[in-house]
Amino acid sequence: MPASEGQLFEEFVAARRPALLRTAFLLTGHAEDAEDLVQITLIKVVPKWGRIKDNPEAYVRKVLAREATTRWRTRRWRETPVERLPDREAARADLTSSLTVRDALLRLPPRQRAVIVLRYYDDLTERETAAMLGISIGTVKSQTSDALARLRTLIPDLAPADGSSVAGFRG
Repeated sequence: MPASEGQLFEEFVAARRPALLRTAFLLTGHAEDAEDLVQITLIKVVPKWGRIKDNPEAYVRKVLAREATTRWRTRRWRETPVERLPDREAARADLTSSLTVRDALLRLPPRQRAVIVLRYYDDLTERETAAMLGISIGTVKSQTSDALARLRTLIPDLAPADGSSVAGFRG
């Protein structure tokens, strides 16, 4: 990679790493796995940098989302389901709902989780989400609907009184 491209890559990583880590954390549920996922994604992106350097965001997110699904399939055995998470004192009230939403996200199938994270946390359109995941817009819509319905059952106290959506999610 030429020096100027290397510098562009470094600038991209410095600017976008926090957002990529947030997305990776929401996809994996573990800080260490999120770090690994971002690292693997960036390693896979380097050879393509010359082609994508003008607009790398979409490609990097696509690799991130697909790699998360692949890692989930191969590392499923690491997850140890528990009946109830240990109680921990929250630093602020919002933290409890954030943890509840995160735990509920982890109970969704990988594709539904990816759709919810890309649509509502990364604020992508249905079309952008479909392109990232390599699926149709109709599949994004149905996966979103199914995921939101599941989230409403997993965290009913976060749903508004009219039942229209899970708090924190537009949809």
